[in-house]
Amino acid sequence: MSKTLIIGASGKIGKMATELLLKNEQNVVALVRDKNKLSDLNSSFLTIVEQDLEGDFSSAVKGCDQVIFAAGSGGSTGDDKTVLIDLWAATKAATYAKEHGINHFIMVSSIGADDPESTQGDLKPYLVAKHMADEHLINSGLNYTIVRPGTLTDDSASMQVTTQRPSDRSEAKISRENVANALLHIATNSFISNRIFELFDGDKPIKAAVK
Repeated sequence: MSKTLIIGASGKIGKMATELLLKNEQNVVALVRDKNKLSDLNSSFLTIVEQDLEGDFSSAVKGCDQVIFAAGSGGSTGDDKTVLIDLWAATKAATYAKEHGINHFIMVSSIGADDPESTQGDLKPYLVAKHMADEHLINSGLNYTIVRPGTLTDDSASMQVTTQRPSDRSEAKISRENVANALLHIATNSFISNRIFELFDGDKPIKAAVK
């Protein structure tokens, strides 16, 4: 059975994706900085690896078949952490994946990462980091899927999404649970590769929208 490494497994989306994969009896290696944040998870399919993304975490990739990068510096940190996590750790993860022969790399990116020049203000450094990490992955030679969700909410999963950006900016949002379920769908369907999806709450089942 394949094994999926989830980088950032203690974050909101990362933990949701971890739980969903475990419920589907998928082998998961959860990479976290503090294993206590996953103390409520108990599964024979789960291996927890405690490492710092600012250092060398290449050993966590060994023996895995697939990687989901769901880590992020968070909104309360400065540009230094944005560079170290959203850019540097993401590019290192893709490099490690290439070195270890990973079959599929799934990147959780962001809407706007395709064109950070169109954004000004505090969000621009974050989108530049995401853009550069995405470009590194695209050019890595790995089979990849990049998910660029809209503004994240804590709404319950509707299981209904769209990959078409809404014309009304206020509607360009998606629940974290919907993103996590989309990651489950992508992770368990290997044919969804070398694709980039923007993702928003919508009116299509995830399986119909993300393909």
